[in-house]
Amino acid sequence: MSRLLLSAAAVAGAALAGVAIVAAMQHVAATRQAGERQALIARDAALTRAALAPGSALACLDGDAGEKAGDACEPAVFASAPAVAAAVAFAAERLSILEAAFALSRQGDTQVMAALAGARRAVELDRYGLAAHVLAVRDGCTVAQCPPLAMFADATVLKANLKAQAFETYVARYAPHWKNPDEPASPAAAAPKEASPAAASVTPPHDTAGTARPVDERWTFPSADSIPAVSIMNAEPKLPKAAELPEPKVDPDLAKSLGADTDKPGQPARLPPKRPREQGAPAPVPR
Repeated sequence: MSRLLLSAAAVAGAALAGVAIVAAMQHVAATRQAGERQALIARDAALTRAALAPGSALACLDGDAGEKAGDACEPAVFASAPAVAAAVAFAAERLSILEAAFALSRQGDTQVMAALAGARRAVELDRYGLAAHVLAVRDGCTVAQCPPLAMFADATVLKANLKAQAFETYVARYAPHWKNPDEPASPAAAAPKEASPAAASVTPPHDTAGTARPVDERWTFPSADSIPAVSIMNAEPKLPKAAELPEPKVDPDLAKSLGADTDKPGQPARLPPKRPREQGAPAPVPR
């Protein structure tokens, strides 16, 4: 009996020791996760402080200011090669923080991704294609295959920027102006397309604002030398007799009926007197 009690006590002690060990391990893991979470949050805060430094355009990369602010920030982000390099390094560091946070969340940390929700949303917006460029160069991502996209709630913009190579388009637009900063590129500048001949033929010579436009080459206009000079001070020349109208012929009988004197040529016919107006019938006399 005593042996049974001793064995039962030993089993219970081992079980309690096991539970204590598991609890200690969980505490250590939670402490480690909390430390890693705090370290990642601190890295993100330091990155945000760097973006808010005076004269820095990195704050434009968050994308929360809206489309108009993003267009206004665009020349500053791509103003020079060092500015572009700083923006790429900023995007790479933010992606590294999010990748470490996502790995920590898969180990059981349920708080880290929520703490970095703002950073993740900024990468999802990817205003200038920087994040897509880093994923393509560093991680070898394509539209068809990119494992890091799993850490985002909405990867639509990132996939579109990967497909269109948006960052390369911005660099190609601004790179020619880096050697000559006095001629900055327009934010939404696009090369004007040449008008087709058909469109040019129907273009009016003036627009709605009255601005003159070039006339198509197929139209010709007489020069001022080909128009004879006209003076308003001189009297008009008389027409030749051949060009004068002949005297109208009048039927004598018709002229006599109208009361004209046919003995005096050139005298206009007299019109007959006007007929008197008809008076209304007299009102009946009441009986």
